[in-house]
Amino acid sequence: MRSLVDGLPPDIAQQIHADWRKNEAEYWAQREQLLVQYRDQWVGFANGRVIVSGRRPVEVFHKAHQSGQHPFVTCVGREFEPNRMRTAFSYDTTYAGEPLPVVAAEFRKGPDTQGHTFDRVIADTGADASAVPWADCELLQLDPADGTPGLMGGVAESAFPTLIFPAWVILDGRPYACRLQADFAGRERILGRDVLNQMDVLFRGPAAQVVINP
Repeated sequence: MRSLVDGLPPDIAQQIHADWRKNEAEYWAQREQLLVQYRDQWVGFANGRVIVSGRRPVEVFHKAHQSGQHPFVTCVGREFEPNRMRTAFSYDTTYAGEPLPVVAAEFRKGPDTQGHTFDRVIADTGADASAVPWADCELLQLDPADGTPGLMGGVAESAFPTLIFPAWVILDGRPYACRLQADFAGRERILGRDVLNQMDVLFRGPAAQVVINP
């Protein structure tokens, strides 16, 4: 089975923790048995067993990483389905430019750590998870050894390697857990449903405003 690490940039791939590689290999060795109990569920797998499972990927992802065991996190039976990012589609430039719903959001490595605020983050209900360019990840001092290799792509069949980090977004003064994907090719910052589904969001189109927890 081809490892998810293989598609990452070589300088990033060599920094992936050895325990994650071991957990990935052991997951695939047990995958047929896991399908019986966990099909279509998200699991965190480490040291030969499932350490957390559930339906919400952001909750499973954070709980699994709290173990410090560099878990392999995946949806059982859908391991190679990428996190879909609707913004991967090209815009139709024949239309007059429609405003993008953007917010200012602070991203942090941990809920109580020093973060960095970005003032143009697209609130995208079509994105499974949040994403920022790799340069932003470096700014946030995210260590590839703490990341989980994965796939991201558009609604079409395209898929691109990514690293996913347990991170936090501060909005309206409140911290929200997120699955932060590193985009090695794009430049947009995306706030996905991993965060948006945890809050009330009002899109006021005519006023060109996004209101958090109105």
